[in-house]
Amino acid sequence: MKYSVRFLVTFAMMMVIMPAAAYGHFRLLEPVSWLIESDRGDPQKAGPCGVTTNDNGKRSNAISKAIGGQKLHIKVQETVYHPGHYRVALAVNSLEELPPDPETTTRDTEKGPWSVSAIIQNPPQIPVLADGLFVHSTRPTGPMEPFETDVQLPNINCKKCTLQVVEFMANHGYNNPGGYSYHHCAELEITADPTRPIDMGWPVDR
Repeated sequence: MKYSVRFLVTFAMMMVIMPAAAYGHFRLLEPVSWLIESDRGDPQKAGPCGVTTNDNGKRSNAISKAIGGQKLHIKVQETVYHPGHYRVALAVNSLEELPPDPETTTRDTEKGPWSVSAIIQNPPQIPVLADGLFVHSTRPTGPMEPFETDVQLPNINCKKCTLQVVEFMANHGYNNPGGYSYHHCAELEITADPTRPIDMGWPVDR
């Protein structure tokens, strides 16, 4: 995928090797996740939406309604701290439309590759809606508050789009599956605003 502008967000190394207990986890609170998540947010490792062949999860059957061309509220709760950032993308017809996980720079350690930084799209390119959200690199001293923001939806019609929220984790060993990212998805029904032109470039709902 080509980007008009690229830059790296690099996080300071907190330790030479981070313990496994520091592996990040998060829950997708808004919009409602397509799966019923555990208190830690599992399942979430495998891309593009968290499930694996061994853990297909339990469907929530939730489909959130939204208006095209307007803002959509995103709210996530990090349940296990890890430095990193978040990215939001949208697939209209198929999960195959979702982009690969963020391209990651790593360093070699005696325990294998360790993540250092990841490319952030600026500006975001279809199908990414927002990138570089909630950048954080300081361990909280108290309870972790949810991260919240609004992202701009394209003005399109879509009976059942898939919204993907990915957490990139710096200072992290390679997960199998999932690499250096954790993943959640939500299903959206988007109705275009008839007073605005349809956003070109997005796939047509089939």
